[in-house]
Amino acid sequence: MTLTETAYAKINLALHVRGRRDDGYHLLETLFAFAEDGDVLTAEPSAHLSLTISGPFSDALAGGADNLVLQAATGLQKMLKTQQGATIHLDKRLPVAAGIGGGSADAATVLRLLPRLWGLAPDREDLQQLAASLGADVPACIASQTVRGEGVGDILTPVHASDLSGLPLLLVNPGIPCPTGPVFKAWDGVDRGPLATGSPLAAALAGRNDLQGPASAIIPEIGEICASLESRNTALISRMSGSGATCFAIFESDEALADASETMRPYWHLATRLR
Repeated sequence: MTLTETAYAKINLALHVRGRRDDGYHLLETLFAFAEDGDVLTAEPSAHLSLTISGPFSDALAGGADNLVLQAATGLQKMLKTQQGATIHLDKRLPVAAGIGGGSADAATVLRLLPRLWGLAPDREDLQQLAASLGADVPACIASQTVRGEGVGDILTPVHASDLSGLPLLLVNPGIPCPTGPVFKAWDGVDRGPLATGSPLAAALAGRNDLQGPASAIIPEIGEICASLESRNTALISRMSGSGATCFAIFESDEALADASETMRPYWHLATRLR
C-alpha cells in the first residue's frame, strides 16, 4: 500500500508582530491561508523509517535524521508507541526558506499521512503538541485551512473563509533563500497595532506584514516583486508571505492570474488557487 498527500503551500495573508518575549520569540497575529498545490509526499510500509527526496528543490535539503520530515515521523512513532516504519518520499516542488511553510507543511503532512498508513488514530491534543514542538507553523499546516494564529503562531482560531476559497493565487519567489532569524532580528520593535477580526479578506486588506520591510532590506528583489504585484490593479491583495522571500497576489479571475504570471517569468512562480 502506498499513500500520497500534498503538503499545501502556506501564505500569511497578514502578519503583525506585536512584541518580543523574554525567550526571544516574537508575539504574532496572523492569518494563515493555503494553496491547492505544494510539495508531495508518499509513504509505504517498511520495517524502518527512511526518507528519499527528489524534485526541483531537492538539492537544498538533506535526508538525514535532522530533516523535519524524519523528525515528525520519529516523534509520531514514539507518540503512538508503535514499531511500524515507513519508506517516505518527498517530491520537493517548493523553494526552501521561502516563507510559504515548505518544511512545516512537509512535517504536518507526515503527521496526517503515517497514522493512515499504520492504521492508528492519534489523540488530537497530543498531535497538536507534537506539531508545535516541530515548529510554530506546523500546527496550522495539519488541517491546512484558513485560520487565525496568535502567540508565536501556534494559538489557532478557525475562521470562515468562503470569500477566499477558490480564488486564483500567484506565488513568486526571487530564488534567494531568506532565513527567518535575520529578518526577525531586523524588525524595528514597533507595535503597529492589532490584526482586525471578521472576514479574513477584509482583515487582510486592513492588515500588513511587519516583516516585509526588514526582508526587503536584506533581499531587495522582494521589494521589487511586491512593487510589481502591487502595481497590478487586478489583484485583490498582494504582499510578502511570512518572513520571505515569497510574495503573493490574489486575483478575482483566471485571466488576471495568467496575465500577472506571464510577467513573473524571470522568477520562480506558481499559479494556483486558495483552498
